[in-house]
Amino acid sequence: MSNISRYRLVCTLSFGDIYGQIIVWLIVIFLSLASALALMGASKPIYALAVVGLILVLTLPFLLFAFVTTMLNHIELTSVDPATSSRNVTPTSTNASSQRPVQAAG
Repeated sequence: MSNISRYRLVCTLSFGDIYGQIIVWLIVIFLSLASALALMGASKPIYALAVVGLILVLTLPFLLFAFVTTMLNHIELTSVDPATSSRNVTPTSTNASSQRPVQAAG
């Protein structure tokens, strides 16, 4: 268990990595809602509800699988040399110096 301090766990996931997946899923949802509205106009509300439910049930597992695999692909485990790292520096203070504050876009 003492070997765990020799490694550093870093997640490099950013919003740009999952942006395409979100866009594709939103397109699928909007298409299903459009088809549901078309079925509602054809006076078949039960079919409209079934279409939306079926598309949500079928696409949600794929979306979750894509998110989880993307997240797992961006987790890095790097070894840290104990000779170069100082003992009195905590892991949170080393990451805080390399981070930039959040700024509002505009």
